[in-house]
Amino acid sequence: MTRITVQGIGVFGGFGTGVQAFVHALESRPVPPSVQPIPTGHGPMDLAAFRADLTPLEALVPARTLRRMDSFSKMALLGAHLALTDAGIEPANQAGLGLIIASGFGATTTTTYALLDSIARDGDVCTSPIHFANSMHNTCAANISLQIGATGPNLTVSQFHLSVPSALLTARQWLLEGRVERVLFGAVDELSDLIGYLWLRQRGEVNHGPMRPLATGEESAIPGEGAAFFVLSARDEATPGYCTLENVSTGRRPGLVKGDSELLILGADGRREFGAAYAAAAEGAEVACFTPHYGSMPPGPAFDMAAAALMLREKRAFASPEHSTCDFRASLLSPGAPITVDRMTCLTLACEQGFGRIELGRL
Repeated sequence: MTRITVQGIGVFGGFGTGVQAFVHALESRPVPPSVQPIPTGHGPMDLAAFRADLTPLEALVPARTLRRMDSFSKMALLGAHLALTDAGIEPANQAGLGLIIASGFGATTTTTYALLDSIARDGDVCTSPIHFANSMHNTCAANISLQIGATGPNLTVSQFHLSVPSALLTARQWLLEGRVERVLFGAVDELSDLIGYLWLRQRGEVNHGPMRPLATGEESAIPGEGAAFFVLSARDEATPGYCTLENVSTGRRPGLVKGDSELLILGADGRREFGAAYAAAAEGAEVACFTPHYGSMPPGPAFDMAAAALMLREKRAFASPEHSTCDFRASLLSPGAPITVDRMTCLTLACEQGFGRIELGRL
């Protein structure tokens, strides 16, 4: 059986940039969300959100290259560079490297809806070709491929909050089939004014913190943005890496089967409509939940995957923020406690009774 290892991790979000910033956040209290004014028909409304900082990308990529790149592609490019650097791989001339991007909404800040506005205002013959090109979900994957010289298969997957496990299924299959020896896998989403407006319309009252995802009867979700990228390898590497990717599965919750003595990293993100389902799935299990560090967003399972990989490598636990508000029967991880299990499972629940499971193993 082919062994797939996680060789590098690149993460950034409201907590900061890089693996060390993520570890620091996991070891301490979550960074408070910032306030983003959202334009509405009744004037601006303040939305609490976990915003990402793209400034570190300027030190990695020439400004000339970034000039015509939309913010969504910039976020993906930063995550890719961080993951490749963390794996000790020079982010250039990566011939044969597979690339898969997972995104719930794609580019929304200055491209997709700017394109639609221009069509409505000026007609299809007068639309901006740059807006059209950047409105495609796979544009960021193309930009990454051009920057690092990746000539392997290239794919973008969008399935809202199941985008990460769905895309990871394909990445794992590529490696098991021997199509490529390495895959750069990443998840990315941005928080635009329109996404913020839809959030306000759908969820109503704004929570300014803290998130209490394990208080399953409460509505405490706070939106976020960011990216989490991984270098997955099926080859013999010079360094052992973080952990192994054991299995990925998706389906409908009636078919969700609990593992024996597994440790669950819950993707519960404060959305009340999923609270009871998470409580039922995690009843009696050993659990952790880290969404208060990065917020509610489709790439969330990738951040959970990064946290699980770090715990498996360092053999110590990170505590769930605000864990005292858990309202169902479960055993919560204590900060710094030794990790004794050989596997961890990142569990995500979605609409229409969907679920995704990502199982990681100790090296």
